[in-house]
Amino acid sequence: MSLTVVGQRDFSNSLQNTIDFQTDHAALWTLIAFATLGDGERAGELFSLLNPINHASTRAGLHKYKVEPYAAAGDIYAVPPHTGRGGWTWYTGSASWMYRAGLESILGFQLRGDRLKMDPCVPRWWRDFEIVYRRGRATYRIKVENPLAVHRGVISLEIDGVLQTVAEISLTDDGQTHC
Repeated sequence: MSLTVVGQRDFSNSLQNTIDFQTDHAALWTLIAFATLGDGERAGELFSLLNPINHASTRAGLHKYKVEPYAAAGDIYAVPPHTGRGGWTWYTGSASWMYRAGLESILGFQLRGDRLKMDPCVPRWWRDFEIVYRRGRATYRIKVENPLAVHRGVISLEIDGVLQTVAEISLTDDGQTHC
């Protein structure tokens, strides 16, 4: 499957200067709202800020975060003296919302029954990404390309060499690999 993205709007303000958050649920819902509005820069930046691995990329960051860098935190404290510290790790609500925000809102992978719609909203600098999705015995190799460096918009969708008229496909359990 090949997908090309085209965007419409420019959002250039930095999230780090405009949002302080403590509860990840609210921050993740904000990320989903930015993606829904077509603001891939802010959605991507907020995802990066919330991603636990990014809090432990330096020794100083790890000592500040003070929780597991491989588990989603329910809270990231925004008030001194604990600014930047994680809390409520292994809180499944935050992990599941982070998963959905990244997969559905940023990557645009929207599964509805036996239909798959692709509607990515990505930062401009994301030139491409790939998803391998297995459904039953079938495998779907999805490659999204963004040669025009835009946030959102699907120019074309192709599956198994056939150009599709909509950015949605029917999924089958045929044991085949679809590209």
